[in-house]
Amino acid sequence: MLAALPFLLSAREEAPQTTREEYVEMYKGIAIAHMERYGIPASITLAQGILESSCGNSYLARMSNNHFGIKCKRDWKGDTISYDDDAKGECFRKYDTVEESYLDHAEFLDKQPRYDSLFVYSSTDYKSWARGLKAAGYATAPDYADRLIRIIEENKLYLLDREDGNKLYAEAHGATSEQIETAIAADGIDPDSYRVTINAHRGYNVYRTNGVCYVTAKEGDQYEHIASLFMVSARNLRRFNDVAKDAQPKEGDIIFIERKRKAWDGNALLHTVRRGETLHSLSQSYGIRLKSLARLNKLPVDCKLNDGQSIKIR
Repeated sequence: MLAALPFLLSAREEAPQTTREEYVEMYKGIAIAHMERYGIPASITLAQGILESSCGNSYLARMSNNHFGIKCKRDWKGDTISYDDDAKGECFRKYDTVEESYLDHAEFLDKQPRYDSLFVYSSTDYKSWARGLKAAGYATAPDYADRLIRIIEENKLYLLDREDGNKLYAEAHGATSEQIETAIAADGIDPDSYRVTINAHRGYNVYRTNGVCYVTAKEGDQYEHIASLFMVSARNLRRFNDVAKDAQPKEGDIIFIERKRKAWDGNALLHTVRRGETLHSLSQSYGIRLKSLARLNKLPVDCKLNDGQSIKIR
């Protein structure tokens, strides 16, 4: 993982450098949305982006939209770029957009078992998250946690982790009344809806999103097995997850162990569809009942979604 990549330009390629303030303004909305959905502090996401990509000015960020220094790993199926980091010609992930890099960063932390321990920390506890990232091996720099904390505190990014964070951040940086009103309207933080690990039971971490508890399926899992561990019927477990009566989960699938809600409890109103997403996958990501989500959007439950399409979540 990168500490901070230099941005190398020839004289004829010189371009204005993005400042920290500009970088935060560009991407704080995504960071806040991911905090609400995944439980990763917005301050941590932005500090990592600032550090790993030199505010989007690094060679890797400019050439591949990779803002978090995430290397290919064995399971990466997307485009790649070679770059000299810890070794010569290492393989890094390449994205079509910066937004894809931000999403992959959130899912990378969310899905990698070595980062599971981070999700026990509050999304306002940026210091524990910073130290936890270093302890879990995100970066090799010995002062990585200290550097993240320094960026967060120098730029008051911790304000974005709080309720009404957009407003607090705007006020602290001398925004105009109009800009503050815009920040209030855009704020999407709901501290009660962060994705967090709330317990462990019979070998499964129990998470919560949208106020609803779930686990993730292991290799070879069956609904009958999970149902027996959590004292619900397999029939109800399938109903909670909007799947067919003979369906079985795949490794990594979200399995709700109680009934999902009819709408998203956070402040966000819309979700922008990304390639491969379905109404069912969104209902699982947000903890919303499939039929309710379909009804809210006046769509059939099995409709095909288009990349960039807006879906109401409340």
